Amino acid sequence: MTKKDLPACPVEITMGLIGEKWKVLIIRDLLTGTKRFGELRKSVTGITQKVLTNNLRQMEASGLVKRKVYAEVPPRVEYSLTETGLSLKPILDSMVKWGNEYREKSSAKQ
Repeated sequence: MTKKDLPACPVEITMGLIGEKWKVLIIRDLLTGTKRFGELRKSVTGITQKVLTNNLRQMEASGLVKRKVYAEVPPRVEYSLTETGLSLKPILDSMVKWGNEYREKSSAKQ
């Protein structure tokens, strides 16, 4: 999303950047620190290599993730959150809190 393409609604902007299931899970895993592609693939259960690659590219283009390539053989690539990506932590923390509360309420009903 370029600045001129951003919707007027801030919720819509946020959902456009992280609204896909995989992106939130990638951010969750990168909040703990820098990860290599293989580590992300293992930790984000069920994601395919192609989908992970596409999501990382989109997140890099939108300024949420930075990619560092090391000139080694074989090449090593690491991903980490940018300052903008790290600023999403309170949103994910709220999601964790809400999810835990929902789980407790749901299990209490049974």
